[in-house]
Amino acid sequence: MKRSTKIGTIILAFFLIITIVIVGRTMIGNHFKKKFSKRPPPGIIVTEVVAKDFSQKVSTYGTATPFRTKSYKIEKYEIVSPIEFNKKLKKGDLITKLKTRNLIAAFDGIVTKRDFSNDIKVSESSLLIQLEDTSIIYVDVDIPEIYSSFIKENLNVDVKFSGNNDKIYSGIIDSTSGRIDIEKRSLATRIKLNNDNFDILPGSLLEITIKYNEKNSLSIPDTSLMMEGDKTYVYKVSEKNITNKTEVVIGIRDSGFIEIVSGLSQGNKIVAEGLKKVTNIWAHAFAINAPLIPKSKDNNINDNKKFINNPIIHILTTVFSLFILNKWNTWITYK
Repeated sequence: MKRSTKIGTIILAFFLIITIVIVGRTMIGNHFKKKFSKRPPPGIIVTEVVAKDFSQKVSTYGTATPFRTKSYKIEKYEIVSPIEFNKKLKKGDLITKLKTRNLIAAFDGIVTKRDFSNDIKVSESSLLIQLEDTSIIYVDVDIPEIYSSFIKENLNVDVKFSGNNDKIYSGIIDSTSGRIDIEKRSLATRIKLNNDNFDILPGSLLEITIKYNEKNSLSIPDTSLMMEGDKTYVYKVSEKNITNKTEVVIGIRDSGFIEIVSGLSQGNKIVAEGLKKVTNIWAHAFAINAPLIPKSKDNNINDNKKFINNPIIHILTTVFSLFILNKWNTWITYK
């Protein structure tokens, strides 16, 4: 083979190989670009509009008092059998036996020792005990005047006390005074709650939360709101997975959620987090309440990009090209 022909063939083969490598790398890059281009930036979270119970609340504190009590004043020298304090008794059970009579429980309750006060005159030889029915607890509280129009009998009440912070006890408003105290500017209100397990002791300080204006409404996380002047917007995700800025009318805030009065329907999808990353791009959600691009998929994308742009891959491609070129040159020389 002529030398000029051999050189021309080598050059042609070299450019052919380089062209194949460039086209191959471009096709691979376009494949991954096309595959992931419709996915929005990581960190965006989509959720659904759902119905939720909302209520407005007023909180205060009060002291637990038993449903009913009965006091007994006895002389110590009359006591024949010891008194078991803090013992649960049934109606008709023996509290203690005295020399002249038996002391019988008038109702179900617990026997406690009552502290003497200045208004109770007893001698050192006397003992004052009390039978307390704590199956029901009352709490008397003062509600500020501004809430008085919302306070009605049988409104639901949540009760907590320091003895069991993890548990919420349910109660109701039993009664109100019906008038505003002119000095306190408040409405005297009595709360009633069941205490069947006798968890709450008389005298306990209780945290009272009265719920009013209760209703079931559409809700979204409050992190999804965008405020612009006196208007409120959210990013609504269409069926074609496109985000659209949508005006909404909001209502009550409650525990991280906001009531939607109008502007959305139940089942609509909205962007809950990552609002600043939304620019009317595709908003495909892999799962409700989950990042649009899970971490594992992010890693796959990054790994693919790293693979394509890895210098080692470039070197190996070049070496492979030179190897093929050398083999081609050897074949031509042999020919």
